[in-house]
Amino acid sequence: MEGGQAGDARAARRPRRGDRGPTARSDAVHAISVVGKLYLVATPIGNLEDVSLRALRILQEVHMVACEDTRHTQLLLRKHEIRAKHLTSYTEFNHRRKAAELIGQLDRGWDVALVTDAGTPGLSDPGEQLVSAAVAAGHEVVSVPGPAAAISALVASGLPTREFTFVGFPEKKSGARRRELTALLDAGRTVVLYESPFRIGDLLADLAAVAPNARVAVAREMTKLHEEIVRGLAAKGRDHGGRGAGEERGGARTW
Repeated sequence: MEGGQAGDARAARRPRRGDRGPTARSDAVHAISVVGKLYLVATPIGNLEDVSLRALRILQEVHMVACEDTRHTQLLLRKHEIRAKHLTSYTEFNHRRKAAELIGQLDRGWDVALVTDAGTPGLSDPGEQLVSAAVAAGHEVVSVPGPAAAISALVASGLPTREFTFVGFPEKKSGARRRELTALLDAGRTVVLYESPFRIGDLLADLAAVAPNARVAVAREMTKLHEEIVRGLAAKGRDHGGRGAGEERGGARTW
């Protein structure tokens, strides 16, 4: 609960003249804290309007934004007229080195926001490692909730939502993937996962092999102009490579 808190990034001291970073502003929340906080800021998964007021404020106030693609994040900041600040890349390929650098910034009192190109950081991305490092170093980690592709797809899928399992990306090799799918389905819960559009046909083929009558919903382009959710049985989805079979009822596509 946030109650009546005036802001998340609170002040304990103002930046010294020699500090390298954004210019200190009149609002106290922008002053550098004794101990920096790591903010996990959810960003739009497609529609740039799907961002909270709190997320925009945090992005405005923090001293550094760690992002998957600095160019992509800069577009979001410009869209919402957030002044330029320190942006640094944090990706699958450099996260081991950059995590140590970001912890160093937190140690010096900088507040850091972590974002991905789309959705909530820390889910099936290297943000998990940064969070673990920040917690181990004694820094506060603050979630700034918002869009998440997995949840957006689940609630619109028409499948049971009371209990579900999120597994990120499945195994890439067919044999391992079939074993994984079998174990997941045996648990009796809805399974939510991500997959590349180039592998969705192979995924559905494996699913049809182990559970041909499983109910499936394939969501793509969520919140975008060409958003689509195709629903049906795994066996039929396999035959159509995950795409709609041409049957449409009021915008809802099925196999």
